Amino acid sequence: MLQVAFIRENKNQVLEGLAKRNFKNAEEIINQVIKTDENRRSTQTELDNILSESNKLSKEIGNLFKNGEPQKAGILKEKTVQLKEKTKGLTEDLGQFSNDLTELLYQIPNIPHDSVVAGTTEEDNEIIFEEGVIPTLHEGAIPHWELAKKYDIIDFELGNKITGAGFPVYKGKGARLQRALINYFLDKNTEVGYTEMQVPYLVNEESGKGTGQLPDKEGQMYHCGVDNLYLIPTGEIPVTNIYRDVLLKESDFPITNTAYTPCFRREAGSYGAHVRGLNRLHQFDKVEIVRIEHPSNSYKALDGMVEHVKGILQELELPYRILRLCGGDVGFTATLTFDFEVFSTAQDRWLEVSSVSNFETFQANRLKLRFKNEAGKNELAHTLNGSSLALPRVLAGLLENCQTPEGIKIPKVLIPYCGFEMIS
Repeated sequence: MLQVAFIRENKNQVLEGLAKRNFKNAEEIINQVIKTDENRRSTQTELDNILSESNKLSKEIGNLFKNGEPQKAGILKEKTVQLKEKTKGLTEDLGQFSNDLTELLYQIPNIPHDSVVAGTTEEDNEIIFEEGVIPTLHEGAIPHWELAKKYDIIDFELGNKITGAGFPVYKGKGARLQRALINYFLDKNTEVGYTEMQVPYLVNEESGKGTGQLPDKEGQMYHCGVDNLYLIPTGEIPVTNIYRDVLLKESDFPITNTAYTPCFRREAGSYGAHVRGLNRLHQFDKVEIVRIEHPSNSYKALDGMVEHVKGILQELELPYRILRLCGGDVGFTATLTFDFEVFSTAQDRWLEVSSVSNFETFQANRLKLRFKNEAGKNELAHTLNGSSLALPRVLAGLLENCQTPEGIKIPKVLIPYCGFEMIS
């Protein structure tokens, strides 16, 4: 979340940034934050003054008793009782103002980077890079959900029977290809220095709040009510929360982690042809990269993450493009996001396969993730993350773009991982 001091000192900049996002009632909420913070600070000052006065009186009372003046000491003791009552009331007020302030801050998204353009929908996103040749498919080419049935590699109906729509069952070469992609992605990440982590698939409420999924995306997460735990919608949550309440040294940077996890998303309200097959699932596999960076290096690191994902898609021989998201489409916690999309020739549409984002201090402020700078002061770190990569739409693109009359030809880079050259 945004820092109160930043909001207070840069009100106009904050409002301009929120306007890029089309954030409703921005000025009203920002004014509430400033007013609540003023009340909190004035209450804290008054409380501090009373506590200081109480301490002073306590010393005076002690001296009076030592000097044999119990009557004067008694008068001062009565005053300390009154101060204690006032202290109790001010402490309660302070707690309420602090809680109100936190709840207000939870409602405010991150401020977009200067390079982010204003916009309302994904139609306003900027295409900044495009590479690869869109293949010309043979006559009779079909979308991936029909290929899955034809070659018996993904069973959507069986998943529906076991659990419900959006929970496919991968079979035979389909399951092996999934495993091959996961291992390939992890190997590509660890080759460039990311440390592989294996993390829990359920998280507590504090972890959800730490990375910003709660309370913003509460309705999109599966909730285990008995234990008050949430199934993760992304590996970003458990990996980033490893560093919650941690004080780093400057020499610790950069921290780079990668993890494979299944991801669970309710995707409430999603329907229509665009969500068919693997296009949108309730359970899917993803390999994530997470970086904890010094503020001075986070945008260089972001560029490096973008180049890294580009390299993977090049090796997979998939036509892809990169978009810089507009203010209305960038995620709640991000300041700058680049989306990667691969072209699905059989569906004649672009499919998002990765988002790479810089959150600057937004998550770190929630996480209390700090480092001690050269001046010896605690400073918030920057957090970044990206999909490297999300499997369903990568798999959809591979199946559709690599189909031939003889079967589905596996990209060369994946053959050592899956052990076969063709699905037929």
